Amino acid sequence: MKKRTFLVSLAFIFLVEILALVFFGLQDTDYTQDAVLVNEAVQSVQNSWNTIENYKDQTPLDYVVTGLDGSVLFRTKDGLDENINKAVKHRDTILDIVLDGAAVGKIIIYNDSDQVFNASKRAVITVLSFAMLIQCIFFIGYFLYLNHTIILPFSKLKGFAERIADGNLDIPLDMDRQNIFGAFTESFDIMRFELKKAKIAEAKANAEKKELIAKLSHDIKTPVASIKAVSEVGLALACNEKIRESYTQIICKADQINTLVTNLFTASLEEIGRLSVTPSDVESTVLKTLLENSDYLCCTAVPAIPGCILYIDKLRLQQVFDNIFANSYKYAGTGIDVTVYRKDNSLYVGIEDYGGGVSEEELPLLKKKFKRGSNIKDKEGAGLGLYISNYFMEKMSGGLIVENGDNGLKVTVIIALSGTV
Repeated sequence: MKKRTFLVSLAFIFLVEILALVFFGLQDTDYTQDAVLVNEAVQSVQNSWNTIENYKDQTPLDYVVTGLDGSVLFRTKDGLDENINKAVKHRDTILDIVLDGAAVGKIIIYNDSDQVFNASKRAVITVLSFAMLIQCIFFIGYFLYLNHTIILPFSKLKGFAERIADGNLDIPLDMDRQNIFGAFTESFDIMRFELKKAKIAEAKANAEKKELIAKLSHDIKTPVASIKAVSEVGLALACNEKIRESYTQIICKADQINTLVTNLFTASLEEIGRLSVTPSDVESTVLKTLLENSDYLCCTAVPAIPGCILYIDKLRLQQVFDNIFANSYKYAGTGIDVTVYRKDNSLYVGIEDYGGGVSEEELPLLKKKFKRGSNIKDKEGAGLGLYISNYFMEKMSGGLIVENGDNGLKVTVIIALSGTV
């Protein structure tokens, strides 16, 4: 619409200029006087010659009436020259005033053709100048319009492309969707958004792969530690040399597996993704088996389990108990008390050791990635056990509470009951 308006206005200005030029070019520069008006003026003067001092001009001509001696008897306006020589050079009309067949004076009729021509020329120049001024204003306005709608957007695109090449996908392209390139420039910002989304998806996929390796590595280390601990007990109690050799071999292989898994785990610690958790309705009697499986040193007495239906993923809940028991045996090295009770719409399983706990400032950090208490000394660990356990319990609509109990660190596993989720 703006383009059409500009072109129409420009065409109109050119038409005005052409008409002015044609008018000026076709104008006739005739220096002759109007014979009718000249005769009318001569007759009027001749008829009023005897009363010339009271004479009043009746024509549009400018002239001077002189006597034979050159004296001025009448002039239509001041400034008209009565000199005959100058009148000849100016191409004025000079006629005799004749009465009774004798010349009594002269009339010099001023030739104003050059003034008319100059007036016409000034008018044409004025029209052309005004048209050219308007034309310049239009050109300047249209240049500013093009600069705003084309040059500046493409300059922004250049800077935008440089940012994209540098990997900066966060800054959107500042654009005016109303200009003629609005949709074009918007497509570049859509490209940026899609590139950013693809980059985030790629980073997420890589993080999920790394977390999968990290979690699997961590989960493998827990049963391997149990195997090693049980084997060490068996080695201490064995009285047969062959059996002791078998236990020694098991311990050696457990250490080898632990080393390999540690290397794999260390290589995948950059980011943590997610593992699937698929809870379902399970009878609470399964808790006894899960707790006994996690207590690989058999130092815990599992209390009675209230009858109810739990909403859990058995594999993930087993991992939660394994992590908690492994942490207690590794860091506290004491016996473990287990309490189970039902409250509101959840089943609470409290697991407390006798290691004295941790400082109150460190408690909120234990469920975060790679965070461990300051009292761990030289014990191995990555600080992921409670973080992973908390993640699993949240996915099962439960929770995990880490606090200092009466004797040591107490971890309470909150298990959601079926029908309350």
